Amino acid sequence: MDLSVFETMESSVRTYCRAFPTVFARAVGATLFDARGRSFVDFFSGAGALNYGHNNPLIKRRVLDYLEADGIVHSLDMATEAKGEFLEGFTRVILKPRGLDYRLQFPGPTGTNAVEAAMKLARKATGRKDVVYFRGAFHGMTMGALSVSGDPARRESAGIPLDYTVEVPYEGDACALGDGLEELAARMCQASGEAELPAAVIVETIQVEGGIRAASTPWLRRLEELVRAYGTLLIVDDIQVGCGRAGTFFSFETAGLEPDLVCLSKSISGLGLPMSLVLIRPALDLWRPGEHNGTFRGQNLSFVAATEALSYWRDERLTAAVAAKARIVREALDQWTAAYPELQARPVGRGLVQGLAFGDASLARRVSRAAFERGLVVETAGLADEVLKLLPPLTIAEEELSKGLDILGSSIDAAHETAIPETVAG
Repeated sequence: MDLSVFETMESSVRTYCRAFPTVFARAVGATLFDARGRSFVDFFSGAGALNYGHNNPLIKRRVLDYLEADGIVHSLDMATEAKGEFLEGFTRVILKPRGLDYRLQFPGPTGTNAVEAAMKLARKATGRKDVVYFRGAFHGMTMGALSVSGDPARRESAGIPLDYTVEVPYEGDACALGDGLEELAARMCQASGEAELPAAVIVETIQVEGGIRAASTPWLRRLEELVRAYGTLLIVDDIQVGCGRAGTFFSFETAGLEPDLVCLSKSISGLGLPMSLVLIRPALDLWRPGEHNGTFRGQNLSFVAATEALSYWRDERLTAAVAAKARIVREALDQWTAAYPELQARPVGRGLVQGLAFGDASLARRVSRAAFERGLVVETAGLADEVLKLLPPLTIAEEELSKGLDILGSSIDAAHETAIPETVAG
């Protein structure tokens, strides 16, 4: 099979097959194989949906056993053993050890469903309309989620004005006066009444699509204090950097936050199966039965896989392994930035979400292409695609991680060697 069937039959909206032009056939762990037998180290991980690698053997075995026993696959929101086991396991393994108290809502199969539900519930609970978001943010492609996107091109794709949201600068925004929270504080202080205050602020502790930008702990704590002072709810979008990506299960753990609502998806199922969650502070669980629903909110294969994935969080071994691998990545980033002063390693320093910023966005894209040709899948991010986004599986072996970094290093060298110098006007 070649790419012609996709080019002929599939919508032009597709993107990743353009960046990685081959037909993939199978995958194991941190390695992809195409139909021609070529192997690729995966530093993409399904945009963060495969934290435990492709076809994780423990999780896959549990799903296969469930199917062979004729377990229920589709159930809407009916009670099933698979869902009950996940609810009990998530509470026991994730919430209680962290002193967190949330109810779980299953809003639909993808992250944007979780964002839509969280925003809708925040407005219902507060009686207010506006939701504040940050410049550079990405929360999904449905209309509500697009309304809190900080990417002008994505917002334009909606085709209509996106109302009842307010953009403010993220920490470190070069265009901001101060650190971004001053503008938010001023807006809240100047509100003439309850109705003008925002219902919620939605934030990514690490903006991934925005170019691997991490908010500091002091900034996040000030944000939480600010919204609390005005009765505004705090929504943390942990869809891409949760489930261990930032080193701890929730990315906000290191800052000690207690969000009102938390959005999870991507790696929550553990196997790349569709699943999303909204964690709701119990006092805010004001839904009437059926007020928010969806046909595919009862994905029992996802529940089964997600329950097995919780086994990685019963002790600190995965957290320690991710920290060790993060140091390996960081050492490579430091080497490249020392060799090429125009490169900038994003100051994340948490887990396996790392980035390398290029002053010339076209160079970042050339590096991604060169890496693919050499056997590495690595994506670009940022409003101009100027950042290489490194998202290897959390379970990647250190040898394979080093192999991928070696490929990336040679690709950076090759892209610089073939770069066409700008002509100087005479």
